[in-house]
Amino acid sequence: MRRSLVEPDQEELSISRQCSLLGISRSAYYYRPTGVSAQDLERMRILDEVFTKRPYFGSRRLGEALQERGDHVGRDHVRTLMQRVGLAAVYPKKRLSVPEEGRRVYPYLLRALVIERPDQVWCSDITYIRLWRGFAYLVAVMDWYSRYVLAWELSLSLEGSFCVAALQAALVVSTPEVFNSDQGSQYTAAGFTQELLGRGVRISMDGRGRAFDNVMIERLWRTVKYEEVYLKEYAHFFAARESLGEYFRFYNEERRHSGLDGRTPSAAYWRGHACARKAG
Repeated sequence: MRRSLVEPDQEELSISRQCSLLGISRSAYYYRPTGVSAQDLERMRILDEVFTKRPYFGSRRLGEALQERGDHVGRDHVRTLMQRVGLAAVYPKKRLSVPEEGRRVYPYLLRALVIERPDQVWCSDITYIRLWRGFAYLVAVMDWYSRYVLAWELSLSLEGSFCVAALQAALVVSTPEVFNSDQGSQYTAAGFTQELLGRGVRISMDGRGRAFDNVMIERLWRTVKYEEVYLKEYAHFFAARESLGEYFRFYNEERRHSGLDGRTPSAAYWRGHACARKAG
């Protein structure tokens, strides 16, 4: 953002002086990030598919999956690709005892909890969506009891604003008692947690490296990937957003679940609300 404030045609202040005043180096101003190579895009697709099947795989096992396909890529590069795909959140980081400024990690509250009604627990996660030439990130907010997707957003970056937008859209529908997510920076940011705390929502976060603490939304991602994403070649971001919108409408309104006694997520969610009102 600061780099965009530099005015190269400014006559009174040189670029060096503007950079100095803005607190950035000249090299940072002139730097232009390189795009992801076609080879790395293919690697990211493979990592995504393998991780969707085996969410407990770390960089070593995922690297082996690439090697089995004849691609002998180094483990450090595998870690870099995992971060691009958004898989790094389930792995321990260095200096775990030192939280980032303004961020707080909350304890996991779902262990041994019996979830028996809508809005008792919501959950959220981010997953990688491959495009024909590039990639995007999908976030969803889902009711744990009914599997109903209350809101979702697609973004070209992992900046937290799209997660806040999805949460705000979900909160228009209702308010949960507990909100569960991983410990990613998007969910620990004050801007996100304050949306929940301001409504009296209890925050729950998965343990580090415990991919199955948020198992319901992991199942959602497998469903979305196998029934939608892996069957499509999205030409661009807007094509992906339109197609995913159609899929989530189908998922909520038409796709029946054996775990919901053959009902759709929408039917299970709103019937649960109706029963709660009668009981009240």
